[in-house]
Parts: sequence; C-alpha cells; structure tokens
Amino acid sequence: MQELAAGARVAVLTSGGDAPGMNAAVRAVVQVGALLGIETLGVRRGYQGLIDGDFTPLEPRHVDGIHRRGGTLLGTTRCLPFLDPAVRARAAQQLRDQHVQGLIVIGGNGSLAGARAFGSERDHTGNPFRIMGIPASIDNDLGYTTLAIGTDTALNTIVEAIDRISDTASSHGRTFIVEVMGRDCGYLALTAAVATESDGVLLRESQVTPGEAINKVVDIVRHAYAPDRGKHRVIIVKSEGVEIGSSALKSDLDSALSAAGLPVETRVSVLGHMVRGGAPSAFDRLLAGRLGHAAMRAVIRGRTGEMTGWHVLLRPGDPPPVVFDLDPFITFWPLDQVLAETERIKDGTSAVTQWRVRILREVEPILAR
Repeated sequence: MQELAAGARVAVLTSGGDAPGMNAAVRAVVQVGALLGIETLGVRRGYQGLIDGDFTPLEPRHVDGIHRRGGTLLGTTRCLPFLDPAVRARAAQQLRDQHVQGLIVIGGNGSLAGARAFGSERDHTGNPFRIMGIPASIDNDLGYTTLAIGTDTALNTIVEAIDRISDTASSHGRTFIVEVMGRDCGYLALTAAVATESDGVLLRESQVTPGEAINKVVDIVRHAYAPDRGKHRVIIVKSEGVEIGSSALKSDLDSALSAAGLPVETRVSVLGHMVRGGAPSAFDRLLAGRLGHAAMRAVIRGRTGEMTGWHVLLRPGDPPPVVFDLDPFITFWPLDQVLAETERIKDGTSAVTQWRVRILREVEPILAR
C-alpha cells in the first residue's frame, strides 16, 4: 500500500477489558497523526461504537493530560455482534462514510480477533482498511509481546495491596488467601507472589486438582508455623483461573487445619476489579506511547493485519520479526500468528506457559523457606 497522504483519516478504538495505559496509547496515536498531517477519529464504546458510527474528532488538545488517567477516555464494551459478517459490513460502511482508511484497535485477545476479522473490509477508495492492533490487557495473556499495556500497573496495585494485607496478617498471626485477576493466565499471581515474599502461589497452568491445591496450602501453612520458623503470617496468592474457588478453598483449608490440630485463623481477600483501575505506572505510560507511536506510523506507511509487540524473546521456530526502524524494542507480528500463540498460552502448549510452570517449580521451595 502507498503511504497515506496528509489529510487522510485513521480511527482508533479501545475494546474489551479496560487497562491502565490505554489513554496514553490513544494520546500517542493522535499526537503522531497530528505531526504527520493525519486526522484521527476516536471511536466511542469500542466495536459497538464502530457499528453505531459513534465517532469524535481527536486533536492534540483533546488528549492533553489523558496519559495520567486510568480506564479509557473513549469507553469500551464487549461486542459479540461484531462476530457477524453483516454487522462488520455495517461498521465498515460507517468508516467509509467518514473517509477513514485505517483502524487502530487497542485491546486484548477478543479485540484483536475482531481486528483480524475486519481486515477483509474495504475503505472508500476500494482498498482494504489498514488494520493495526496494540496489546492492552492486565492479564498479560497475549502472544508475541513480553508485556501488554496495563500489566505493570496491575502488578504494582496487587503488590501494594498484598503489602498492606501482610501488615495485618502479621499483627494477628493469620493466613491470607489473596485472589488476583488474570483469567486463564497466572502471570500476575506468579510475579506478585515473588515480589511480595509470599509463601505460596496457585496457578491454573500448574493444573492442580482442588484436592491437590488444599494439600499444597496445608503443607505450606504447617511448614510456615513450625516452632523453629518464627513466622507470624502466611500469604498464599491464588490466580482466579484456578479450578477451586477462594471461598471453597478457605472452607476446605479450615477443615484440614483443624483436623491436623493447627489452630490457624484464615482470611480471603479477592482483589477483583480494583486491580484494573488507577493511574498507569510510568512504565505503562512509556510502553503505551511507544506502541501507539509505532502503530500509527505503521498504518500511515501501509502496514496492515498486524500487532505491535514489545521486547519479544524469540523461541525456536519463530520467524524473524519485522522490527520498527525507530524503536528496536518494537516489532510487528501478523494477527493470525498472535492469536494462534495466544491460544497456546491459554491451553498450556506455549513455550511461554511451560516456562512459567518450570519457573514456579524452581521458585516454590524458595518462597516457602
């Protein structure tokens, strides 16, 4: 494709679960576009807004200071109707009516799947829309990016919360099960457990049964409160994707501890959606800016059907990436390839997932010491 001429239009939307740093990515897209003479249209409410034609012009004055704000200025929805080709055709017509030639999608797995599906649609000139994805997900469950926008902020929020919980746990000699978000990906639970000197961690990727999870936690508690240890608290970090729920885990743990003659008080804290909120960290602001910068320049230059990735560690068999010439840490990956690797991360066959499980096995004895 030829490079977009000055005055061309590119749309940007945020989709799926919100992630701190989405606004910073939007700001970067708008600022780079303005610098290069490209008009940016914001799409409110994600793919639903695209279907409805809910657009707003975005100029640098509209995005001034938004990089500090959590959530997404444009709003977001989960839009299952977008899976229907007829609905996507309606969305494409909305963009044609506005003479938009490119679309930048900021979001996670479902959002990028929508971007891939939309790649078959054509703009008002008869050419395919230029489609570029930017990875944004606190779960860090996307292929071909070492970190997604929002992950670092979520991790820092979890660490602060566990540090506070640890204070009260130590004061009362209690055991806390702290459940964190992450869906099917245990990245947040694993890294938070290490960062907070927790005593144990439960991940879905380890594929432990409910019974195994109970036995594991009982062993951790028994070891932690041994007379020669001098421990005053136990923290177990649990990923929300683990098969047994936190309440059921506590109930079974209480019964097992009572049967073992261990008079230990237990509590459950589910951090939930608070992990998604708050101002983005410095790292997430910088990451979002770099990914947004690369995405807008790529669309202008004629790249399409790709996602921008950050600092990807290549695995055996991976094709060489296309590196962004202005930032050697940013690479471009075909959406088909990204989504296939994302599925492998979820089902446990990815080298990334297997590496995390191996690391957990190495780390667990250290956590429990």
